[in-house]
Amino acid sequence: MTREERIAALKKAVQSRILILDGAMGTMIQRYRLDEEAYRGERYKDWGQDLKGNNDLLSLTQPQIIREIHDAFLKAGADLIETNTFNATSISQSDYGLEEIAYELNLEAARLARAAADAWTQKTPDKPRFVAGAIGPTNRTASVSPDVNNPGFRNVTFDELVEAYCEQTRGLIEGGADTILIETIFDTLNAKAAGFAVRQMFEELGTELPLMISGTITDLSGRNLSGQTTEAFWYSMRHLKPFSIGMNCSFGAEQLRPAVSDLAEEAEVLVTAYPNAGLPNELGEYDETPEEFAPKLEEWARDGLVNMVGGCCGTTPGHIRALAEAVAKYPPRKVPEPEHKMRLSGLEPFVHD
Repeated sequence: MTREERIAALKKAVQSRILILDGAMGTMIQRYRLDEEAYRGERYKDWGQDLKGNNDLLSLTQPQIIREIHDAFLKAGADLIETNTFNATSISQSDYGLEEIAYELNLEAARLARAAADAWTQKTPDKPRFVAGAIGPTNRTASVSPDVNNPGFRNVTFDELVEAYCEQTRGLIEGGADTILIETIFDTLNAKAAGFAVRQMFEELGTELPLMISGTITDLSGRNLSGQTTEAFWYSMRHLKPFSIGMNCSFGAEQLRPAVSDLAEEAEVLVTAYPNAGLPNELGEYDETPEEFAPKLEEWARDGLVNMVGGCCGTTPGHIRALAEAVAKYPPRKVPEPEHKMRLSGLEPFVHD
């Protein structure tokens, strides 16, 4: 299928059923217990900095592992798989001295995911598979100072973020992504920079992909790191005219439900949700089993809150398989048609009648 045909198929599929996103790439990579040499591969065997932990680099140095992970999630029932590009910006890669390969990381990661999705589409032509080009938040924040003694200090500018996100988006599009997914948004200003960059690339490349946006909340008050409530966050994002809005990571399903419910009520677009497998234990690991995870998201499907669901930290193909089976019998959330009102946002939402 051409990209246009795949996008049309995605839009058709999401109208008829709840679609399944994949699970945690990082969790799966950890299972391989890769050492420094494995991360380096032949290409970077003499690199002057440690590279262990740079999961995005594995798309170049261990592509067969990334392909195996994609295949495992697709076999489990995922409709959409994310590219292995969560930290594949020049900003995040600067920690490893690899700023110059940011475009290549995204291009090759998208190609890997595209090949996996296309192979599974051939196996199940009645269930086409899609690639979401993943854009993470970077390791810097435009809204909050990293120096508690200097509240006005910022270690990144809006323009620097836009430049990095443009490079990433170009690689994802040219590598074959079907959608762009700006995810794990903890700082709304970072997300605005990403959205601006994505729209700029759509115009420059003469192609427009569905734009998916997914935020994260950092405490039980329901706010993101930059202080916005879920409703205010949506009002800050809706000018980008996304295909979907949602929440990921954060906590387990129980703690994330209030935020997802707010979006389901307010957003006039599709709603996505992919929480962690519960809360981490004292070792930072996730103990929630597939049998515990899936029923919690089944409640969301039963109550008409979601259009697409998946898993974040700690979720495996087992979680995704159980989730796909749990929500299969429910129709997707019906997208509301909100009244025409002025909707503004600061830290809190403002609706003017």
